[in-house]
Amino acid sequence: MPRFDVTIAGELNLDLILYGLPEQLAPERELLAEGMMLTLGSSSAIVAHNLAALGSRVGFQSRIGDDPLGQIALERLQLGGVDVSLVRRVPSEITTGLTVILHHAAWRNILTYSGTIAELQWQDLDLDYLGDSRHFHFSSYYLQKGLRPRVAELFQHLKSKGLTISLDTNDDPDDQWEGGLREILRYVDVFLPNEREACKAAGTEEVESAIQELAELVPLVVVKIGREGAIAQRGSERLRSPGVEGVVPVDTVGAGDSFDAGFLHEYVRGSDLHTCLARGNRAGALSTTRPGGTEAFRDARHREGFYRRAT
Repeated sequence: MPRFDVTIAGELNLDLILYGLPEQLAPERELLAEGMMLTLGSSSAIVAHNLAALGSRVGFQSRIGDDPLGQIALERLQLGGVDVSLVRRVPSEITTGLTVILHHAAWRNILTYSGTIAELQWQDLDLDYLGDSRHFHFSSYYLQKGLRPRVAELFQHLKSKGLTISLDTNDDPDDQWEGGLREILRYVDVFLPNEREACKAAGTEEVESAIQELAELVPLVVVKIGREGAIAQRGSERLRSPGVEGVVPVDTVGAGDSFDAGFLHEYVRGSDLHTCLARGNRAGALSTTRPGGTEAFRDARHREGFYRRAT
């Protein structure tokens, strides 16, 4: 029996979210926000935290700075039930990353100081630790510049140990969508983009064309379509799962990562595809009921009550 259900190697930082901002951010003006939240951020950490909250055994490796932001992020992940024993704290002028999210009524700005996110390298990883698992998940491919040149090698190694692998690239800040993505997709069992990311990864403007093309590269493609749910393509099999009805979102930050957690929690247990999609949609919807990507999962009473009502 492997030690973990899922292992993750990736970024660990906080999100600073500001709410109630003016639509136009005028230069040289002191503008006021109506609310704020400092919460566990980064796609890799959000997936890890929420997987653990759902009951999966999760091991996490990362590199953070020896600074207060890194300490807070590490404590939040550890309190969530994730094993962080091999997270490296490295004293350096390069500090732990931080994402600032400017939340407007219908859209948001996302500003990231990458810091140690881009510093994680092959030498920081313990391959035996990562391989002592049933499944490996990788997020934020384009942010992890230090590790990215050897991601294909990492995937190949873990596949040789019998792990299945999932990938959520998240956005490419350079909007180039290159960097060997197609090469690493050869080793991926589950690809988890949203609509825009699917189109960018496939080099097409139409979601349907993107799904068809990506399904020729990856055994299972799952495209997240927000409140409308998700579409899965496995070979010639197509399954669409509707979103959860009656949820009024407070904040959609981390909803896609939360979907990943809900989906993968069932996937590693061998659940059928319909169940995986439904649980992914439920986890994504739960995430939107509190600010940030993990706050709804931290509150066990709130989480369990939501799941009862959404059944």
